[in-house]
Amino acid sequence: MAQLALRGGTSVRTHPYPTWPIHDERDLEAVAEVVRSGQWGGYPSPLPRAVEFAKHFAAYQGAAHGVLMANGTVTLEVALKALGIGWRDEVIVPALTFVSTVNAVIAAGALPVLVDITPNTLTLDPDQVEASITARTRAIMPVHLGQNMADMDRLMEIAERHSLAIIEDSAHAIGQRWRDRGAGCFGEFGSFSHEASKSLTAGEGGTLLTQDENLARLAHSLIDCGRPKDTAAIQATAGTNYRLGELQAALLLTALDRLPMQQAERAENATKFENMAASIPGVCLLPRDSRITRWNFWRYILLIDPSEFAGVSHNLVSDALEAEGIGCSPGFPPMNHYELFQPTLSRLPVAIEYADRLNPLQMSFPIAEEMGGKRSLYLKENVFRSGEQGVKDAVEALAKIQRYAEELRER
Repeated sequence: MAQLALRGGTSVRTHPYPTWPIHDERDLEAVAEVVRSGQWGGYPSPLPRAVEFAKHFAAYQGAAHGVLMANGTVTLEVALKALGIGWRDEVIVPALTFVSTVNAVIAAGALPVLVDITPNTLTLDPDQVEASITARTRAIMPVHLGQNMADMDRLMEIAERHSLAIIEDSAHAIGQRWRDRGAGCFGEFGSFSHEASKSLTAGEGGTLLTQDENLARLAHSLIDCGRPKDTAAIQATAGTNYRLGELQAALLLTALDRLPMQQAERAENATKFENMAASIPGVCLLPRDSRITRWNFWRYILLIDPSEFAGVSHNLVSDALEAEGIGCSPGFPPMNHYELFQPTLSRLPVAIEYADRLNPLQMSFPIAEEMGGKRSLYLKENVFRSGEQGVKDAVEALAKIQRYAEELRER
């Protein structure tokens, strides 16, 4: 008789975890106010709710300026363009990230230089970053992945020594702090996503944070068709329309009110999860970095040892967790095995001129290929917004799948 739900057994969790996004009457009223106002779009930019959200979100993270725009991919492209990074420049990015990180560099006209990750954090390996710097390197783009942050101490030191910009891809790190300094507040820019699954969402949207007033003005200009912002000293530039409308800005304002409580709840329950899950054979928890002083995450990432799960793939273990009622995915593959990484199809000059350097068949990232390609599990954040029982169910499901993993080998 089968034990695992994927093979016909009874699932561990029989009722759903909390839904996402959360909404209540405040959201309905906020949207209704925008509808009644007649100011639905983003022009003239920025309109009042976009201004208000950018101000409050920047303050929450600890930045001086925020610029709200269409999504968390164009934020990266705009950051690069605001820094004058483009044709024949190089930008160092991790080999394990969502494809948008790399595509934004290509869209800006620059060459993404992919480097491997560290096994403890799944983020940029600072040693490999330094080894990859050339005369054409202009920026480092660390990605804070899951519950972890990149080593900002090392990366900032490297950037300062080589006179490089830092653009933090903080799509997963809304609310995170490193040594009491907010994610996205270290280098020239910090990029955040407000896509539907992210910790602060309006369905779509993105925010750029910066400490530099002139960079903020230039970013505003770039997303508003190149119109100069705030001062005659900033001339018109070659921009496009990446504005976000007031309907989304209103939703982001109400979501921001809920964020601190949600962040604290996720952190508390993730700590409980780690205490419970540490003893399961083959479940490897990523070490908690003590320099992260405020913890939040989009997904909680753990690793499995396939030999303790009957040698099956992490994809199958993820499917088994889903069948047990625990929201999970195998996460991002390494970039050289990512079906969405298709740079030559862009037909952009950088992708054509450097086709050999962007050829996945010529890339090798041993750590990313092992961790992202074989061992990672991404637990959904709602597992950690359902009290202690929700965490217990996730731990029980993991233990059950490990115990009966041989069932997964059956056709």
